[in-house]
Amino acid sequence: MITSETKIQVRYDEVDKMGYVYHGNYARYFHISRTDLLRKVGICDKELESQNIILPVIEISIKYLKPVFYDDFITIRTKLLEMPETRIKFQHEVINQHNEIINTASSAMVFVDVNTRKPMIVPEIIKSKIESYLSNNDQ
Repeated sequence: MITSETKIQVRYDEVDKMGYVYHGNYARYFHISRTDLLRKVGICDKELESQNIILPVIEISIKYLKPVFYDDFITIRTKLLEMPETRIKFQHEVINQHNEIINTASSAMVFVDVNTRKPMIVPEIIKSKIESYLSNNDQ
């Protein structure tokens, strides 16, 4: 549906004693890439929060294929899979500088009203921004 790529150079504090990127850092990489994708469409966290909307992660699944090391360059390719309703789902691939897929993942977030802390249907402003982006870009 919509794809975005985020490039990152692995920092020293992101690797563990084995020299591999610590597995928990991938969740942060996916967060950065999801944020970049949503910004590409015209949606930002600050705007959502001003409308009392939050997007907590409710699901993440990662399959590790190869390790990544300090100073490696990686690309996180993130895809919005479908028009969101109450959940927004993403698919991720992490690709190293040799163009090898080193892990794959999926993540999902839910639209939540900050006051009630209950899930909500995707706000019309978000739906319209996604539709507008799709109509103006060949994906």
